[in-house]
Amino acid sequence: MKRKVTKAVFPVAGMGTRFLPATKSVPKEIMTLVDRPLIQYAIDEARAAGITEFIFVTSRGKGALEDYFDRAPELEASLLAKGKTALLETLEATNMDSGAIAYVRQHQALGLGHAVWCARHLIGNEPFAVLLPDDVIAADKPCLKQMVEAYAETGGNMIAAMEVAPHMASSYGIMDVPPTIGRTLPMRGMVEKPAPGTQPSNLAAIGRYILSPDVMTHLGEIKPGAGGEIQLTDAIAREIAEKQNVYGYRFDGERYDCGSKAGFLQATVAFGLARAELQEELDDFLTDLMAQRQAAQ
Repeated sequence: MKRKVTKAVFPVAGMGTRFLPATKSVPKEIMTLVDRPLIQYAIDEARAAGITEFIFVTSRGKGALEDYFDRAPELEASLLAKGKTALLETLEATNMDSGAIAYVRQHQALGLGHAVWCARHLIGNEPFAVLLPDDVIAADKPCLKQMVEAYAETGGNMIAAMEVAPHMASSYGIMDVPPTIGRTLPMRGMVEKPAPGTQPSNLAAIGRYILSPDVMTHLGEIKPGAGGEIQLTDAIAREIAEKQNVYGYRFDGERYDCGSKAGFLQATVAFGLARAELQEELDDFLTDLMAQRQAAQ
């Protein structure tokens, strides 16, 4: 029997070392993309997909992340007194209902699989989503909503899939899928960061998952894998071997890797150009910049 997906896990315990020194005092997840923190994009996507319970797997130094979703009474009162209703509505969208968010600590950096496993008691015996805030996806219909709709037909487990160039495959978990046309692909296996030339396909798993509670059981039993960490990919591979109920999903949208500086800058430009109030000025700036570069060459 398929159940509705209402819980989501957000692994946000990482130190964000690629963004030092900024992340010395600011959690990477609340670094702003245009005018919203990365975590807000993930939360908005989860809400659009019907998620009502949000589980954050955190670590030391993430207090600012927790504060972000709390109310700000003094700021709200100030905006109200000044009649800034539009800003007040924007602020209201960042608030979460009491009890909607839960926080669990990952005390050791033992990998993504271990971070997800830390939420096991809050997940219980229910299917759940996992969203990695580093992966920001621009789509007319939010990526997780697309997946939830597909999951209603398949059940089991589902992972967002994206085509990558062969030389990039060793940086991802790569799916072994039959040469099937369509968005939903039954998976025969999955390999974490395969050696160059050994990848079973060009479809990489990215940071959106719908998983059965059995995956939590696997995470508690498997040994450390690639990098000496507990790999979520290994637990999913076991689920494939035992039940053949894991599907890759080719989503409609553009994914940006905001865990890298280049990806963050690319997303900033793309999301800025998508904003009506910023588009013209930003487009003019980029056009002039490129003209100057070409002239200098």
